[in-house]
Amino acid sequence: MTRSPAEKPWLDSYAPGVPHELEIPPGSLSNLIAESVEQYPDNVALEFFTRETTYAELGDQIRRAAEGLRRLGVKAGDRVAIILPNCPQHVVAFYAVLRLGAIVVEHNPLYTPRELRHQFEDHRARIAIAWDKTVPTLQDFPSDLALDAIVSVDMTRAFPLKMRAMLKLPIDKARKARAELTTEVQGTTPWEKLLDGPEIPDTVPRPAAEDVALIQYTSGTTGSPKGATLSHRNLMANAAQARAWVPSIPRGTASVHAVLPLFHAYGLTLSLTFAMSMGARLVLFPKPDPDLVIPVFKKRPPTFLPAVPPLYDRLRKAAGEKGVSLTGIEIAISGAMPLSKEVVEPWEELTGGYLVEGYGLSECSPVLMANPVAPNRRAGTVGLPLPGTEVRVVDPDDPTVDVEPGTPGELLVKGPQVFSGYWDKPEATAEVFSDGWFRTGDIVTVDDDGFVTITDRVKELVITGGFNVSPSEVEEMLRKYDGVADVAIVGIPNARDGEHVVAAIVPEPGARIDTDALRAWAKQQLAAYKVPRRVHLVDELPKSMIGKVLRRKVRDQLIESGAEKSSK
Repeated sequence: MTRSPAEKPWLDSYAPGVPHELEIPPGSLSNLIAESVEQYPDNVALEFFTRETTYAELGDQIRRAAEGLRRLGVKAGDRVAIILPNCPQHVVAFYAVLRLGAIVVEHNPLYTPRELRHQFEDHRARIAIAWDKTVPTLQDFPSDLALDAIVSVDMTRAFPLKMRAMLKLPIDKARKARAELTTEVQGTTPWEKLLDGPEIPDTVPRPAAEDVALIQYTSGTTGSPKGATLSHRNLMANAAQARAWVPSIPRGTASVHAVLPLFHAYGLTLSLTFAMSMGARLVLFPKPDPDLVIPVFKKRPPTFLPAVPPLYDRLRKAAGEKGVSLTGIEIAISGAMPLSKEVVEPWEELTGGYLVEGYGLSECSPVLMANPVAPNRRAGTVGLPLPGTEVRVVDPDDPTVDVEPGTPGELLVKGPQVFSGYWDKPEATAEVFSDGWFRTGDIVTVDDDGFVTITDRVKELVITGGFNVSPSEVEEMLRKYDGVADVAIVGIPNARDGEHVVAAIVPEPGARIDTDALRAWAKQQLAAYKVPRRVHLVDELPKSMIGKVLRRKVRDQLIESGAEKSSK
């Protein structure tokens, strides 16, 4: 039964034109891209360093890559790992895998060998489409993880001809750039070989809406990284919700800048699914470098720009230094960390558009809420539930009991974008659901107008620069360092990155730990964003009666002692 606006107070706060109910398109993501190819064949689908790919060309490449993968043995239900930066090949690979009914597993190409191996041990993909710089890591996997095939991608093959020629110049600058972008590999199937073959026959069935489309690794609400399984329907629904939220942007006209990594849930949905479903021009950047982004702004400002607060600040300052106007950026949506007025006000003044905050989790495809793109947006809140999203606020100790209106409690959600569970982890799945409601682990309040404010986290993830860091994973690694008796990883609030990863370490009796040497060692074991910014040596860590380290108390002690200062 449809609830009244009184039971969903946020409906009255929706921007004009945003529907109260959501109609999810039928079919799969494979149907979604095929429809855009059919409707907008001559529109530019992808732009990469000025090189353009139309929707017709994109559709052709997807069909050929799908057939190439099928001839490598990929079939419906198989997991296929994608380990790529933002580049045209990433977009084609994503939809080619899905065309076969196979499951995409996205990976950060900057992960260390240990981190990649951990995820492959979980999902057991036998085929990988990988940036050539990561291929040696895959080839060094132990025999039980040996892949049946690796498709190697030279990202520079998608550059404009002029840029590719410059990379071949016999000068130090060109050599350095070439070494950063690509490397020669042996024993792989080159990406171009997939595109040289025939198109996939129409007789090969497309996936169904309820089939799993994506395994998105996340630290979840607790513990070590887990693979959230997202169906085609989950991702289709979230793209539809995003379209519904911005009715001022007509299909076939938008320009979306992909400054967020496509392997991240936030970047994936707002770029790979939302942008493609809009028939938009997706401008790809291999890294969020203002020196790469600002010149493109000057030529053609984005209609829609998803990013994180620190990046908006860096882009605004870089544009000012280069004398580039930001006028014309209509809608910017921020996520992954709190968005302050100090970021919003100068951005909106310079662009003449909106910068609004949203909220989500990988388990929810990921967007659950957003501020209205309208004058009533409310800084300091994460906005309103998207159409079709149900919310409850409950007692964290008893999720069957709703708290009084306006009282802080744990946020529970339902909606078509909410996942069904973690890959091959039924117990972990059961822990995050309560009578069909997903437990977000976030403590919130909901005001009379339906705006949601996050006040605390039940979970102890550290969110730095938009990335989730599992304290348990980092602690487990640091305990292997000589002289470390115990360790706690905490997040210290920071205005630039949301939080900084900070370690409190108890040395073994008589041990002398060089904190700089420890950090240098950690950089060899962990992705850069997981490495502690600072390491503090302490005599002991506060623990509960059962011996569990109280990370929140560790954080508070570091701040209170002056060892760490919050700049939030």
